[in-house]
Amino acid sequence: NPDEETAVAQFGKDDKYFGVCTLMVTMPGLPMFGHGQIEGFTEKYGMEYRRAYWDEQPDWNLVQRHEREIFPLMHRRHIFAEVQNFLLYDFFAPEGYVNENVFAYSNRAGDECGLVVYNNKYESTRGWIRTSAAYSVKTGQGDERTLVQKNLGEGLDLHYDEDYFCIFRDHVTGLEYIRNSKELFDKGLYVELGAFKYRVFLDFREVQDDVWHHYAHLAGYLDGRGVPSIEETMRELFLQPIHQPFKELVNAGMFRRLMDGRLTEADEPLDQALLDEIEQKMAQLLREAKQFSGGAGDEVALAQELRHELEAILQLPILEDRFPAGTAVELPSEQEYRTAVKYLQTNLNGDSWTWGTLLGWWSVHSLGKIANPADFEWQSRSWIDEWQLGRIIAGALQDFGIEESRAWQAVAAIKVLTSHQRWAAVGVSKTKRVYQILKSLLEDGEVQYFLQVNRYKNVLWFNKEAFDQLRWWLLLVAMVTTYGDPLRPATEVVESFLECYTVIQKLHDAEQKSGYQVEKLFIIGQSIPISVKAR
Repeated sequence: NPDEETAVAQFGKDDKYFGVCTLMVTMPGLPMFGHGQIEGFTEKYGMEYRRAYWDEQPDWNLVQRHEREIFPLMHRRHIFAEVQNFLLYDFFAPEGYVNENVFAYSNRAGDECGLVVYNNKYESTRGWIRTSAAYSVKTGQGDERTLVQKNLGEGLDLHYDEDYFCIFRDHVTGLEYIRNSKELFDKGLYVELGAFKYRVFLDFREVQDDVWHHYAHLAGYLDGRGVPSIEETMRELFLQPIHQPFKELVNAGMFRRLMDGRLTEADEPLDQALLDEIEQKMAQLLREAKQFSGGAGDEVALAQELRHELEAILQLPILEDRFPAGTAVELPSEQEYRTAVKYLQTNLNGDSWTWGTLLGWWSVHSLGKIANPADFEWQSRSWIDEWQLGRIIAGALQDFGIEESRAWQAVAAIKVLTSHQRWAAVGVSKTKRVYQILKSLLEDGEVQYFLQVNRYKNVLWFNKEAFDQLRWWLLLVAMVTTYGDPLRPATEVVESFLECYTVIQKLHDAEQKSGYQVEKLFIIGQSIPISVKAR
């Protein structure tokens, strides 16, 4: 009111103000903001004022903090507005006394609960919220009343059962926590608060543990810590047998070692000790994947197969030395072969993003063979999401020095290349081969996203640069899988490479003639004949 000092004069603009403001908007009753309070104005207004006398400008940092921390609570006022379920709690310090500087209270509306804790002193504190302050209720015998107390479990309407767990989110940090429901009855909730810090716990929900006691294990594993998502953390814990060996293969340190191990001279040897180590790690990952999925594949043989592919990847910079132009039988044109090799090696310099993407793809593209050899590419693609491998790859790429957005672009490319790693085997028709490959690619929503397909003026368009990048990647993965087969003769490797390169060039021709329109790309693709051996 006009007789009071402004909020900024009384509480400042930092944690104390926001702690007090949080109490105001989460207590029963009607919260009222003073004129200019949110903007941080300091002029004290009188009832007779018809205008402001001071030329003050809003403090936009203060306004934005209100938008982050206070306004969302105002949208949930229904939880805090009434008094029927309001409980004020004592805050017990570890030494046993009640800390009167800490405000702690809960409220409920229907199935929704809220718990607020605020430390109103310039010092840190810690303690337990366990029992409410005594309050008066009618006994049902006339006007007689009695004092009662409730514990936190009752205040939050939980089950007094050790098989139930309570999950809730801290509005301030955004982190989720899990506690045993029976423990909240018996012991309460332990909280640590800095000077003038506050917590608003919302989104309470209870879950009943399963026969394997997954939630109990998770609660023990977290030991009170908060996480962005309890469900995701539960899944990560469940996937630890897969994640641990996968992280030993996919990490920034391993990527650096492999980049350092690339061959740049024809007479250089591969680092066999490094390859032995990686083969063992891959075998362990495949062994866990086999057990996890109930597969029946041979992890030792598959790990050896992947070792050969990795050897092919590390030798890509010396491809022409490894397979000279004169190697192929009846080679149509040595110049064409050299052009194809030059095109393939365009991006195979020291670019971390390209090599990180390639190594990330290698680590996942054949995992599905351990369970489903027939359609292994789709199984591998599925596991990238189901087993949260994409997140691990993105994290490794960021540690490798790649910015976050580019790291996730790499993951998107890896998913596409995993799904379509056998693109060269699509269809058998020589006259419609380009069309069949385009159809297989563009029917995939992830390829559409990669190509930035969009509708403008009722026409579907694709991005030229993205299409060029996809063509290059398709040739690269086809070469790796061909080159990585040690039993395939050199002449066959060169011929297969040239066949794939021919298709890639035809795709380029269709792209240029289409004007970057999806429908025209299909039409032109149907009219481009190509003679390619079915493999």
